[in-house]
Amino acid sequence: QERLVESGGGSVQAGGSLRLSCAASGYGSYCMGWFRQAPGKEREGVAGVSRAGGTTVYADSVKGRFTISRDNAKNTVYLQMNSLKPEDTAMYYCAASIVICGTLRADHYRYWGQGTQVTVSS
Repeated sequence: QERLVESGGGSVQAGGSLRLSCAASGYGSYCMGWFRQAPGKEREGVAGVSRAGGTTVYADSVKGRFTISRDNAKNTVYLQMNSLKPEDTAMYYCAASIVICGTLRADHYRYWGQGTQVTVSS
């Protein structure tokens, strides 16, 4: 299976925006998700999207601020993050699940990228 490669992370002030991208060649038939992990904390599911992109799921902590989408023609999954808060600071990971959609459980995802760092300053 090809790699998942995240990009778009960086440093931003609170209230700002970032858009993360995940190059996901070969994953068109997979359900995709974004996760994050802050130092000393467990990995947390942020958002998930179905194979065709019509169904999404979000963690309560990001609802109304983050939007997950995918462009299967470009083999890319996105996470648009608006109104960022310092507590959003974490390493963000893209992940793929062949079996289960609409889930934010990390153990439901088999393939993972290396992550991209997001830092939000107050």
